[in-house]
Amino acid sequence: MTPADLATVIRQATVDVLGQRGMDAAAAESTVPETVTVERPRNPEHGDYATNVALQVAKKAGMNPRELGQLLVDVLLANPNIAAAEIAGPGFINLRLATGAQGQLVAQILQQGREYGRSDLYAGQKINLEFVSANPTGPIHLGGTRWAAVGDSLGRVLEASGAQVTREYYFNDHGGQIDRFARSLVAAAKGEPTPEDGYGGAYIREIAQGIVDKHSNALEGTPEQVQETFRREGVEMMFAQIKQSLHDFGVDFDVYFHENSLFESGAVDRAIQTLKDNGNLYESEGAWWLRSTDFGDDKDRVVIKSDGNAAYIAGDIAYVADKFDRGHTLAIYMLGADHHGYIARLRAAAQALGYNPEAVEVLIGQLVNLVRDGEAVKMSKRAGTVITLDDLVDAIGVDGARYSLVRSSVDSTLDIDLDLWTKQSSDNPVYYVQYGHARLCSIDRKAAEAGLGSDAGADLSLLDHEKEGDLIRTLGEYPGVVRAAAQLREPHRIARYSEELASSFHKFYDSCQILPKAGEAPEPVHAARLALARATRQVLANALELIGVSAPERM
Repeated sequence: MTPADLATVIRQATVDVLGQRGMDAAAAESTVPETVTVERPRNPEHGDYATNVALQVAKKAGMNPRELGQLLVDVLLANPNIAAAEIAGPGFINLRLATGAQGQLVAQILQQGREYGRSDLYAGQKINLEFVSANPTGPIHLGGTRWAAVGDSLGRVLEASGAQVTREYYFNDHGGQIDRFARSLVAAAKGEPTPEDGYGGAYIREIAQGIVDKHSNALEGTPEQVQETFRREGVEMMFAQIKQSLHDFGVDFDVYFHENSLFESGAVDRAIQTLKDNGNLYESEGAWWLRSTDFGDDKDRVVIKSDGNAAYIAGDIAYVADKFDRGHTLAIYMLGADHHGYIARLRAAAQALGYNPEAVEVLIGQLVNLVRDGEAVKMSKRAGTVITLDDLVDAIGVDGARYSLVRSSVDSTLDIDLDLWTKQSSDNPVYYVQYGHARLCSIDRKAAEAGLGSDAGADLSLLDHEKEGDLIRTLGEYPGVVRAAAQLREPHRIARYSEELASSFHKFYDSCQILPKAGEAPEPVHAARLALARATRQVLANALELIGVSAPERM
């Protein structure tokens, strides 16, 4: 029985009690929260789970919380899956499950396999998830790498919750940064110093040389022709490197959306015309302004500048329309720490165009720092000393890089200690979790050697040891963790849960003899514990899959 299953039982019991007290069925249903809170007490002596439903409902029902709590206890104790129930404090109810109910959860996990923890929470939702979207002016830096790991994991979590997810990379091949990139390439090809506002570093020289090798006449023609050749070829080469780095990192996109296409297709002009027609674009001082303050922004935004050129937001407006016109019901943008202003302006743009602003979400990620020997590793993209995705992977591997980046909330600045993440010890979180999975695989191999194969017929009611109960209850929390990670857009919850599950397993392993000792005949309890170990292996693998980290069978 998972906490969600228990919550359903408690909710129905509460509805029944209110009905017995004279409340009509419809009123009782509306009085009890749709989702009843069920939590594990901090002190395990208080029981397996606790609920505050009596405190939530009593006032609405015109009852004393402890009085309602006692009525609920009487009803819940009649359920064979509940071994004990008692009131605590002002009206909390502490519960202890029957060992048979806990065993049912093990059987459920083994039956569902990879599907355990998945749900239809977002069934029917088409979510456009845009992340990374780094400009093709250099390798992906640590901020973009964080979004690569977190974005891909969030996509996995949303898909596990029933959503149809389109992973999208917004490819900025239009504007001033690309022009500076092209000028930097031309200067490198000519052996000239990097322009004052340009990009430097070995990667610029490598790309410039690659263009010259590919086009021997690349430096011939008018300055405009040369600039265009290096812009076109440089962007293509840089983006090919970016895509390869992401692919090697386990991140691939369904759509690579070119910003330039919004201008070439007329999408920007159409969006501007729509805003003019509906009165949400007005002219002032020779420029055209979006009435964004009417939709919650802190100021109106210039869309067409006084020189007649489109401002950067013009592309953003057309892009919002394009996302929804493609049938997406929700657009999630994952942007860097310096993009807080985009939250209000993107929602304002959507509403001004006639779309639901609530269907636009903007997640802001904070910066990432690398630490080595206790000192911060400095980086500067334009100086060419940027710490890149590839650098991080070279230092701590793909699994270490992904896990370290997903493990913390994106709301906080992240320091990655290279010394910690290269350790092969329990101090290293990813090693600790993966070692747990490898140890579980080793148990399976040894079980096969001992002739213990199928879980069929195992008496799971024998799992009554304290550490067995702790492990089963941890397994039961997994669906709720996935649900919260999806609803709150926080895949770090999956990583943290993985560590909790690994810890619970290691304690079980140290306290309970899972397999018979050499020369001993297997007993029913061994089959039950082996089933529990296999269920743990399945859930740990499920969790690691959602954060894009491998589940090794040997270490």
